[in-house]
Amino acid sequence: MSLKKIKTVGIFAIFILCFLSHFLYQWFPNFLFSLFFPVNESIWEHMKMLVTTILFWEVLEYFLLKKFGINHNNFLLSAFIMSLSSIFVFLIIYYPIYMFTGESFILNIICLFITIYFVSVIGYFIMNRGHIKCGPVIGILGIVLVYIIFGLLTYFPLKWPLFLDPKDNKYGVNNYVI
Repeated sequence: MSLKKIKTVGIFAIFILCFLSHFLYQWFPNFLFSLFFPVNESIWEHMKMLVTTILFWEVLEYFLLKKFGINHNNFLLSAFIMSLSSIFVFLIIYYPIYMFTGESFILNIICLFITIYFVSVIGYFIMNRGHIKCGPVIGILGIVLVYIIFGLLTYFPLKWPLFLDPKDNKYGVNNYVI
């Protein structure tokens, strides 16, 4: 087993886990789950699903790396950059197409897979680089900051189309449009 093989498995694992995590808040509505999983069908809320699933896989990946004795560097920094860049990569690919064509399940799936593939490649290269001294600190602080922002924008969403749930016509957890 190699880092490349684990990252390849990770692409498919993250993709599959996204489907499960999509419904976790709906199944278990509570404050903690609202920070990690989508609370509505807005594009922004689905970024939580992607970030959380990537980070969940990265935890599993860590144990696989240890089990198989695979050398790697910058694990926490890689996890943070993968999760953060997934937001930007997905939005750059998906949002212009969505604005032009509207909602499409197939489009969502294709953009999701492309995003996961792209950020996994980024993670692979970061983990193959030499050790970055402040990488673990940046990784941990960055992940915490991302979830603080997710929490704030879940409970105090901006009134922008990116944050609007087109299905229920609401923002955030309980903020309905009047």
